[in-house]
Amino acid sequence: MELGVIGHPDFTLGFRLAGIKRIFEVEDPKQMERRTREVVDKGDVGILVIHGDDFARLPAPMRKELANTVKPVVIPVGPREDSDLRQKIKQAVGVDLWK
Repeated sequence: MELGVIGHPDFTLGFRLAGIKRIFEVEDPKQMERRTREVVDKGDVGILVIHGDDFARLPAPMRKELANTVKPVVIPVGPREDSDLRQKIKQAVGVDLWK
């Protein structure tokens, strides 16, 4: 399983520069739901990073599904999502690494 990043090219650029190979660029926000579904259904990404604003724009049922799925673990990144990161890592790894 690999780490994947989905979002606008401005968001994914830093991850690309860091060496992440599974980059899914979506320039049109209207295509985010379809592209996210494709990535999740394919099943070859273990952790999927998405910008918090893009995650918030997804339909509520899809957000709920992604928040509760174990594979891939979906991690929204942004100022609002920092507190959720600990819980997502705990969900992915199975233990709380901060204890």
